[in-house]
Formats: sequence, C-alpha cells, structure tokens
Amino acid sequence: MGRKLRYIPEGGALVEVTCRTLHGRLLLRPSPELNDLTAGVLGRAQRLYPVDLVAFQAVSNHYHALVFVKSAKRLAEFAGYLNSNLAREVARLTGWTGKVWERRYQSIPVSDEEEAQVARLRYVLSHGAKENLVARLREWPGLPCVRHIVDGEPLTGTWFDRTQEHAARHRRGEDPDPLQYTASETVTFSPLPCWEHLSPEAYRQRVGKMAEQIEEEAAAARKRTGAHPLGAAKILAQHPWTRPDRVKKSPAPLLHAASKAVRQIFYEGFALFVAAYRTAADKLKRGDPNPGFPLGCFPPALPFVGG
Repeated sequence: MGRKLRYIPEGGALVEVTCRTLHGRLLLRPSPELNDLTAGVLGRAQRLYPVDLVAFQAVSNHYHALVFVKSAKRLAEFAGYLNSNLAREVARLTGWTGKVWERRYQSIPVSDEEEAQVARLRYVLSHGAKENLVARLREWPGLPCVRHIVDGEPLTGTWFDRTQEHAARHRRGEDPDPLQYTASETVTFSPLPCWEHLSPEAYRQRVGKMAEQIEEEAAAARKRTGAHPLGAAKILAQHPWTRPDRVKKSPAPLLHAASKAVRQIFYEGFALFVAAYRTAADKLKRGDPNPGFPLGCFPPALPFVGG
C-alpha cells in the first residue's frame, strides 16, 4: 500500500502532527531528563526550520503538535529533524535498541474555521486529563503546554551536540565533560491562527478557560464512573519499555473541519493534486524529463516542487 501524499493547501495551513512509539511502548514516559531533552530538540528544530508552534503535548507513547506551516517541505524538515533527534535521545536515555517510532509521522491539515481549530487545540491540551492519568493538566509530569501558554512559563531545554561529542571521544581521544557540547534552546508558542487577532492577555485567558473546562469535564466523568486518576507518581514509576495490552487507534481523516462544505472543497482540491501527481509519475516512468509534477509535492527521487 502506497503512502498518502503530503498535501498542504496553497498559502499554508494549520496541521496536527502525531507520532506514536513502536507497539505503543511507554518510551516517552516523562522524566526530568527526558523533559529537558525533548524541549532542547523541539526548540532547535523550531529554530532551524521555523514553524508557528501552537501547542505540543507528549504523553508516554505518542505526541501531538499543532503547527502552522507554509508548505509540505517545511513540515517535513521540521518533523523529520524533531523525530530523528528525539528518537536518538530517547534510545540513549532508556537503553532501547530498536526503532522508537512505529511509523512516519501523521499530518492532518485543519481548516480555517474557528470551530475546527479550537476543537483541535482543545483535543491536544486535554491529553493527560482525558485518559484519567492526572486530575489537572498542570499535574502532568511531562511538558504540559498549558503552563507555557497560559502561565507564561518559558520552555527551555538542553541540546546535546552528539556530533562534536563523538568527534572528541573517538577522533581526538578526549573524555569531555557531559555538558561540554551543549546549548540551551527555547521553544516559542504562537497563537491559534483564528485567534491571532487577540491581545496576548486575551489569548491566555481563552486558553486558560478551555483548560478549566477540560478539567471540569474530566472530573465529572470520574464522578460518574468512580474512577481515580493514576497520578504523577505512578506515571513516573512505569518502565519505558512497557507495552500496553491495548493501544487505542482510529482511522485518520484527511482534514479536520467543522462543516461538510469546507471538507468537500478540500477533498476536491486533494483529488486534483493526487491526479496531477499520478499523471506526472506515469510520464516520469516513460522517460519524460519534464513530467510536470504539481506544486507542493515530493516527486520520486526528485527535489521538492516549490513555488
């Protein structure tokens, strides 16, 4: 089965990026060390391949990121750098020797509709509370972006230059200090596109209200079922190699949208994009040196088609 083509509408789009660990293992189980490394890798990826990061939430076996990108190429650069470097740091920290990610990252565009964008932000922020892991979003022992978006707490982390470290050890025979080849990186959050007209204070208040509603709904669900949150202590006590008995999965849509009409417009645009790509791919197979791939795509064994 072929991979779904990456498609970002002209002018850019808000995109929800998801990446899951192999077998759903708890390789992203939070710890002070992993939190610092994750923030460092995320901040460096954002600095090298600038994107507007709206939210980032990592739970023990996957992460979600809401980013606004101008093209599929920039999304691929950002996500590729983030995933490859984070996987190496996770493997180093946990002692895991196999691959970390189950498959390549999943990206789903979000429409320009306020209802759709707010729903995705709410979904990303709700992780930890909606699974009944913690009672309040700020209690999640990982990187709860509520603290950084609403409370204004800066998110910084440590970037380890493993290339320089390796050269020092294996080429020059040195025994460098563990922090000798490091740098501090800062993650910057941008407002949700549909709310970018708000003042910073008004935006923080809206997101804060959203967080309160998420916690209230989670508390009501616990009251109905009699369940209790797992709690930060038990989360931190889990072994990162643990494989859950069951991993919840659901089919991924092509687009997150609030209305059928907007969804249909996107489907038609994507269908035209796919048709143009397949036509060009057939021409390329027949030896045509200028097959005419559509803008915004990755032709097989050829550079990204920008414009």
